Amino acid sequence: MASYNRMAGQSLERIAALSDGVFAIAMTLLVLDLHVSDLAGVHSEEALWRSLGALLPRFIPYIMSFLTLGIFWVGQQTQLNLFSRSDRNLAWIHIAFLFSTTLMPFSTALLAQFITYRAALIVYWLNVGLSGLTLYASWRYAVRVGLVMEDVPERLRSAVERRIVVAQALYALGAALCAINTYWSIAFIVLVQLNFVFAPRIPGLSKI
Repeated sequence: MASYNRMAGQSLERIAALSDGVFAIAMTLLVLDLHVSDLAGVHSEEALWRSLGALLPRFIPYIMSFLTLGIFWVGQQTQLNLFSRSDRNLAWIHIAFLFSTTLMPFSTALLAQFITYRAALIVYWLNVGLSGLTLYASWRYAVRVGLVMEDVPERLRSAVERRIVVAQALYALGAALCAINTYWSIAFIVLVQLNFVFAPRIPGLSKI
């Protein structure tokens, strides 16, 4: 058993391949909540525009979640590119990370259905938080047991960890804004996502 555990989960390529498949499916499933059937009975262009406008609250969580999954995919791939190898424990941490990824279509559909409900926003945030926690655990574990490439400079190691911590803190702040209004939370989270997508050279944030 000890020999098996030493051999299991060592392929970074297989982890990346599984992750690509899970992310591709999760990102595709998001769009299924945009029901074209809701437009049944539309008999004029004006009515179609009104119906499309009524679907807007569902488009917002869809776009937000697509960005979320994209950010986490980039974050995971960045980590995998910095690892020299994997082991059984790291593989299972990434499986836990992928578990949180598969939940994203559910939490997105819940938020789209109950976009003004704080409980739906909190469930969505918990989903994002679980993804961030497992990605953070992956990095900390890899650093601790020496799975990170030796030539990765310390400043880059710190930047990877700092980026996860800062992102999750900002997501938590965004979730807290639901005490005022869920739309405030969503708007803030989208702004946070756009910052990490486009990575503007903002003083204090450009090193994150």
